[in-house]
Amino acid sequence: MPTEHPTLQDWLRRAAQRLSEAGSDSPHLDAQILLGHALDRPRSYLYAHGDDTLEPAQRAQADALLARRLEGRPVAHLLGRREFWSQELEVSPDTLIPRPETEITLELALEKIPSDADWALLDLGTGSGALALMLARERPGCRVTATDNSAAALAVARRNCKHLGVSNLELLEGDWFAPLAGRRFRLIVSNPPYVAEADPHLQAGDVRFEPRGALAAGPAGLDDLRRLIAAAPDHLEPGGWLVLEHGFDQAEAVDILLKEKEFYDIECRADLAGRPRATAARHAGGD
Repeated sequence: MPTEHPTLQDWLRRAAQRLSEAGSDSPHLDAQILLGHALDRPRSYLYAHGDDTLEPAQRAQADALLARRLEGRPVAHLLGRREFWSQELEVSPDTLIPRPETEITLELALEKIPSDADWALLDLGTGSGALALMLARERPGCRVTATDNSAAALAVARRNCKHLGVSNLELLEGDWFAPLAGRRFRLIVSNPPYVAEADPHLQAGDVRFEPRGALAAGPAGLDDLRRLIAAAPDHLEPGGWLVLEHGFDQAEAVDILLKEKEFYDIECRADLAGRPRATAARHAGGD
């Protein structure tokens, strides 16, 4: 940036221009978040102090963050955190970045659990712990278990658990149901990989920097969904719920897979854009 001593407003304007030229979908917001992080100030501070001059050290930090964002690095990775369900969660390149669509999955799961329930709940492929942690906070009488096959992701989830003061969550390392032999749950939730391996979106935007194994699942993106639906009956209590996030174009396939395994009360929920995003179903074992 050419100005030797830019004001906050100067830096934001030029940063937003560069981000826009680089293809950012939200250049002004990105610029504000990066500068706010460099200054350790909320965005409201930037509006109120736009004429303040950036100190050299502050500018150097902001410029370094901007350079990494221009390379395509996700804002969440630059900050090391992402808001989910109104809570700040640590994220890293070892975890998926929690997205608004997954809050739809969480809402659907919470609707099935009475507020005073003492159910056993399970989150498969927990990553940063977003779903498991919010289930544990919103339903404190429940016992929540979460699995992930990545030790690095579980380390992030454990730090988030400590930060939020959650005590009713058990974190286990292993592939899907592998650490859970003989255990059953009243509700199982998962945001599994569901992107087709050849999907060009895997080579664009933030997902380029997220773990591919947490995103892609076979030629049609259904491999892990199929596997979870097939195995879930062995780990659900009679009448228990399975809640799955999936792609907007996979709702029909998921519905078919569930019916093949004798699930019932199948309900699909749309995301904020009106696209099918999560499905809940009960196991046919009865109440």
